Amino acid sequence: MARSPANDRVEHDSMGELQVPADALWGAQTQRAVENFPISGQRMPRGFIEALGVIKASAAEVNGRLKLLDPGVAAAIVDAGQRVADGEFDAHFPVDVFQTGSGTSSNMNANEVIAHVASTAKRRVHPNDHVNLGQSSNDVIPTAIRVSAMVACVRDLLPAVRYLEAAIRKKAKSLTKVTKTGRTHLMDAMPVTFAQEFGAWASQLDSAAMRIEDSLGRLRRLPIGGTAVGTGINADPRFGEQMAKAISKRAGARFEAAADRFEGIASQDDAIELSGQLNALAVALMKIANDLRWMNSGPLAGLGEIELPALQPGSSIMPGKVNPVIPEAVAMVCAQVIGHHAAITVAGQSGNFQLNVMLPLIAYDLLDGIGLLTNVTRLLADRAIVGLKVREDRVRETLDRNPILVTALNPVIGYEKAAAIAKQAYKEGRPVLDVAAEATGMPREQLRRLLDPAALTQGGIREGMSGGG
Repeated sequence: MARSPANDRVEHDSMGELQVPADALWGAQTQRAVENFPISGQRMPRGFIEALGVIKASAAEVNGRLKLLDPGVAAAIVDAGQRVADGEFDAHFPVDVFQTGSGTSSNMNANEVIAHVASTAKRRVHPNDHVNLGQSSNDVIPTAIRVSAMVACVRDLLPAVRYLEAAIRKKAKSLTKVTKTGRTHLMDAMPVTFAQEFGAWASQLDSAAMRIEDSLGRLRRLPIGGTAVGTGINADPRFGEQMAKAISKRAGARFEAAADRFEGIASQDDAIELSGQLNALAVALMKIANDLRWMNSGPLAGLGEIELPALQPGSSIMPGKVNPVIPEAVAMVCAQVIGHHAAITVAGQSGNFQLNVMLPLIAYDLLDGIGLLTNVTRLLADRAIVGLKVREDRVRETLDRNPILVTALNPVIGYEKAAAIAKQAYKEGRPVLDVAAEATGMPREQLRRLLDPAALTQGGIREGMSGGG
């Protein structure tokens, strides 16, 4: 629906006057961005707007302390900035993700909204002179990327990954005595326990969490105070250090002033590093999801080793069909995050001289990936891992017929004779134990000990070995 001029008000900026919706809290520069970038309809994420509010409130607090702002103005900006951080004015952040590469439009959006909210009939708060004091879009937006990503990882993602890891370890502990056929190349291999298989998943998640935690050590370095190009022009020399402390307190995560603000403005390597760790987590989750899909396949013509919780009908035409919908959703999230990493990598290469010019894209894809991974890891734990059941009869049946068990006889009868037994057992569809007893003449009790699947999961050298294997 077209706007009616009667419902507009006139705002102005350095380029002149502009019509702005009467009920909008933003001003002319935000309105220009709305009109210039009708591209995707996707707005900057909630976490990013929260970070902008935190930065603006912290800046007013610091500038007030440094006596660069009138105390009343500073207090009003702190209050308005915190309200932005709390989400009260999200509807007034309409700028598209695909905007000016520095994110100036989003920075001015925050400045204008906060100035509007902080102003009264007796006190006019200016978006540039007051809210943006000691700042530039060029240091605010890179700082907002770091703050929002750090907070999302510490508050949401890492607890979610640890939650899934704990759920898998608990399920593994309940299955320590259940042995199954291992697989390499999707072909039968030596046996493992479900606890060993699930434990590997849990260890992948532990490694993923530690990699993310390690990358946060570099992400916490904020370039705020570098202003336009890193030199800190128009900012008090004490501003950056004090901002890091104020943001830490307000955001609930530890930050520090970057030792080299030129680096933090011109490059986004630490954000790209974090994206790489999200990419690695996505790869781990894809592996787990696909293992679950394979193990659940069937129930008759597939592996049929486990039953995932039945959550919804699986077909509009085949009655009774139930699909592994949660692992499929996980796999799609992983594909999206992997794609985000490719886009973030390209964006990270777009640092030209003193400024990266794809900052909004980095912010959006990074936060979207963190949010997707947070949600889907908890979903995988609650809707798949906790309720899965092992079909022990099916597992035992296939394990007993696994010709690869003959590997345990290599040290006793040699590789070639063991291979012949494996081929015969597979061809005739008979247990290895029976075929080995006929082919070797060894006592069945000795063979039973040598071929015990549970014992084989413990590794080591089997009895009767007389030489190299």
